[in-house]
Amino acid sequence: MSNYLNSETIGLHGGSFRKDDVQTSVAVPIHQTSSFQFNSTDHAANLFGLKEFGNIYTRIMNPTTNVLEERIAALEGGVASLCVSSGQAASAFVIQNLCNSGDNIIASTDLYGGTINLFNNTLKSMGIEVRYADPANPDNFKKLCDEKTRLFYAETLPNPSLRVFPIGEVADIGKSLGIPLIVDNTACPIICKPIEHGAAIVMHSLTKYIGGHGTSIGGIIVDSGNFDWSKNKSRHPNIWEPDKSYHGAVWGDSVPQLTGANIPFIIRARVVLLRDLGSALSPFNSFQIIQGLETLSLRIKQHCKNALKIKEFLETSDKIEKVIFSTNQDSFFKENADKYLKEGKGALIGIELKGGLEAGKSFIDNLKLFYHVANIGDARSLAIHPASTTHSQLKEEEMLNAGVTPGYVRLSIGIEHEDDIIEDIKQSLEKIN
Repeated sequence: MSNYLNSETIGLHGGSFRKDDVQTSVAVPIHQTSSFQFNSTDHAANLFGLKEFGNIYTRIMNPTTNVLEERIAALEGGVASLCVSSGQAASAFVIQNLCNSGDNIIASTDLYGGTINLFNNTLKSMGIEVRYADPANPDNFKKLCDEKTRLFYAETLPNPSLRVFPIGEVADIGKSLGIPLIVDNTACPIICKPIEHGAAIVMHSLTKYIGGHGTSIGGIIVDSGNFDWSKNKSRHPNIWEPDKSYHGAVWGDSVPQLTGANIPFIIRARVVLLRDLGSALSPFNSFQIIQGLETLSLRIKQHCKNALKIKEFLETSDKIEKVIFSTNQDSFFKENADKYLKEGKGALIGIELKGGLEAGKSFIDNLKLFYHVANIGDARSLAIHPASTTHSQLKEEEMLNAGVTPGYVRLSIGIEHEDDIIEDIKQSLEKIN
C-alpha cells in the first residue's frame, strides 16, 4: 500500500496498483469476469478456507474493485474497505454485520429518508430495534443504551437538516462502552475525515460525490482498524462467537492472526454478508467510480466554493423564509461545522420558501440549469422537493424530525460557473407569485 498523505495524490495513486502487471496499462483495467482460475486444488482450498486471500468469484472480490477499495480506504485513513452495489446496501450491511434479532442500535434523528425507512421498517421486520437520539446533546446516545446495543449510527452532514454531527463526542461515549460509531460520510468526502475524530467505521454512497458523474451506483464501507472489539466482547457476538459457516471461526481472533490487522468487521462483512446476500459492485461500475475518484479533490473544492456564493445570494432573496446550510445553525452545530468540515463547508443547501408547498413546486418547475432528480453530488447542480419524493414514505412527524417541511427544497450545488447557477435560481424565484 502507498503512504501518500494528500487527497489529490491518493485519488490517483492510492493503494498498491501502479500498473497492470501483465499488459503494463496505467489505467485500471476492467476485470469483467465472474470467476478466477485457481493455481491448484490446494490453492483453491486455501482461498475457500481463508488460509490466504485472493480472487475466487466477483461476488466476493474483484481486482478492479480492489483498486477502488484500497484508494478510498487510504483517502479516509482506514485500513481496509468493502465495496457493495449501492449506498443503501452499505447502510444495511453495517447494521447486519453486528446485529441479530433482538439487538438494537442508537441512530441520530438526522438521517436520509431512505435510511429512516430501512431502519423503521425493514430492520424492524428482522427484529432489530432502532432508537433515535437527538445529536444536539451527545449524552442522548448513552441514555438510550442497554446491553443489547450494538452500534451508534450517524451522518456527517445529514440531508436535509444539514446539522453537522458531533463525531468525536459520540465516538468517545461509544468507546467507553465498547460500542462503535458508524458514520455515513457521503456528503463530505475529503472535507471531513470521521476516522480522525474517533469513528470506527465510515461508509459512503459512491453514487454521489466520489463517482460524481451520475452514471454509476455503488457503496463502500471503510474499517478504521482502530476500534477495540475486545473492550466488551459480550456486545459483539458476531465478532466473538464461533461462526458455524466457517467451521467455528472466531473473527475477533482469526482475522488479526491471518491479516496482521484489526479488521474482523470488514472481513466478516465480505466473507459472510457479501457471500450470502450478493450485493456486489460490478467491475464496470468500479471502473467508472475510479474515474470520478481521480478528480474528486478538485471537484469538491469547486462544489464548496460555489455553495458559499449561492448561499450568500439566497440570503438576499425576499422570496425565501430560511436558508439551511452547515454553518447557518445554532451555536452547537455551527461549532461542529467549523470543527469537523476542514476543506469546505459542504455543497448542500436547503431553502424554505415563503409561499410553502406551492412556491416550492413552482420554484423547481421553473429551474432550467438545475436538474430535478433524486440524487446529490453530481458535477451538475440538482434540486428536489423532499416531502413529495425522498422523504414521502415518512410520517409527518418523522419528516419534521428529519428537517423536512412542506416548503423545503434541497439544492445540490454543482461545479458550473457560480454566475450561471445564481442566474438560474434568480429567474426561477422571480416566477413565484
